[in-house]
Amino acid sequence: MDTHDRERSIARKAAAEAGAILLSGWGKRPTVAFKSSEVDLVTEYDGKSERAIVSILAEAFPSDTIVGEEGGHHKGSSGRTWFVDPLDGTTNFSHGLPFFGSSIGLWEAGLPVVGVVTAPALGWEFHAAMGQGARLGESPIAVSGVSDLNRALLATGFPYVCVDGGDNLSEFATFMRRSQGVRRIGSAALDLCFVACGWLDGYWERHIKPWDLVGGAALILEAGGRIGDPDQGPFVPETGCILASNGLIYDQMKAVLAEVAVAKVRN
Repeated sequence: MDTHDRERSIARKAAAEAGAILLSGWGKRPTVAFKSSEVDLVTEYDGKSERAIVSILAEAFPSDTIVGEEGGHHKGSSGRTWFVDPLDGTTNFSHGLPFFGSSIGLWEAGLPVVGVVTAPALGWEFHAAMGQGARLGESPIAVSGVSDLNRALLATGFPYVCVDGGDNLSEFATFMRRSQGVRRIGSAALDLCFVACGWLDGYWERHIKPWDLVGGAALILEAGGRIGDPDQGPFVPETGCILASNGLIYDQMKAVLAEVAVAKVRN
């Protein structure tokens, strides 16, 4: 078992423990609090599941930094960082929808090298390690072969707090006309997994957090897809922006986003 396989194995254990915690509260309409806005929710299960994940990762990798959405933090000296979203899709979870889960991703030397994303209410576990491929459970997964944007099914999300008109509605409307459809699932981590599985062909979003993205980004790359910044340059988790696809429609999606950006400036 090489290093990344060990890391994936431990991340899977941590995600499984978090999943059990989430399932214990799913369907119970838990009490919610609000973070940045009245649509940015948090529940007691966010904190409980994060503590379980951080405890397992910190014990196994004491030299690694861990950054959790709900404040769970462990400062390390290795230069590697685990990004943890203990409950991605909190709004779905709080309403009883099954599209939620935990996302764990390891960032090392400028790349996402391990990713584990779960959807416990659906019994799904997606996982990947650099050079080892991507899997749903124990079955290998791969991105789709769709090469024409007009035949593609896409996904996106919308920011909790809109800044400078960055509400994604213009992009959403344009892609609706240029593709077979655009879905809004409510979990960035699962959107990325669905692209990795070939169920979706592309995904873009801005104004989100690195812990939403790193785990799924590892899955995209290992499934044969492509990730980057929706505006320019490589994928950088801290920007909260991502464009992900099967690779075949990446440049077509990038061109549409550039077109919409120009139209916004003109208007």
